[in-house]
Amino acid sequence: NGGDVRTPSVSVLLYILAGVLVVVTFCGNLVVIISISHFSQLHTPTNLLVLSLAAADFLVGVLIMPIIIIQSIETCWYFGEVFCFIYTFFLALLTTASIINLAVIAIDRYIAICHPLTYSNKITVQIVVWLFAFTYSCSMSLFGGSTEGIIGLDPCPGDCIITLTPSWNIADLIFSFLLPFSIIIVLYAHVFQGKNISKKSERKAAKTLGIVISIFLSCWLPYYCYTVINQFFSLPPYLYNILTWIAYLNSGINPVIYAFFYPWFRKSRQIHVQTWFIFD
Repeated sequence: NGGDVRTPSVSVLLYILAGVLVVVTFCGNLVVIISISHFSQLHTPTNLLVLSLAAADFLVGVLIMPIIIIQSIETCWYFGEVFCFIYTFFLALLTTASIINLAVIAIDRYIAICHPLTYSNKITVQIVVWLFAFTYSCSMSLFGGSTEGIIGLDPCPGDCIITLTPSWNIADLIFSFLLPFSIIIVLYAHVFQGKNISKKSERKAAKTLGIVISIFLSCWLPYYCYTVINQFFSLPPYLYNILTWIAYLNSGINPVIYAFFYPWFRKSRQIHVQTWFIFD
């Protein structure tokens, strides 16, 4: 597959791991969504942003990961041009929404911890986040490039791999990665170094969200480095597939982080399990 050196046994193992990741992403984020939606006491601004992030991760598990598995197995795209456009649109939408949600969460925590007197519990920006992500994804899908694939990267003419124009490549790198994460890193640096967080709950919440941010950066940074380097030097195609899965691994990791660090997640999960057994 375009220079893929994997043996059949390794490929089967990778597909099994990918299937497990899809299940974990689907079930874990679904529990987060149900928990925050169901319990009114969890309807804080930060948790509602976490809900928005979980919704994006959940949709990645439902809409994106199964298609990536199919693309990894098949060497060609058999679903037509229209479905390819829809798929790449949601790919851009959910990625952008996740990054913006994380940036807004960092802003929310910075204001709540460093400037608590100006913090309002009534501020909700989830709709604005998704509207921006929708507009940006529409612009990228319509004007940013094509889905005909890259000569030498995919073996099928017309394969569903989005290729951006050089100007859009730079714009996407800046607005989808560098700018949001510059905001995130600067604000969390202020939170952890510049201020003394008095409340234990605020300190723990900031630490947990800092872990979420760090893991997101670790998952997506190699992918963006590949896209930049590949503009100038030809890199192995199988490396692109590996880095893509590492990037979307983040969508399955977040619920695991919540399970370890958020007491409300563990309690709500136990309540849901007990409820399911009662109805069964």
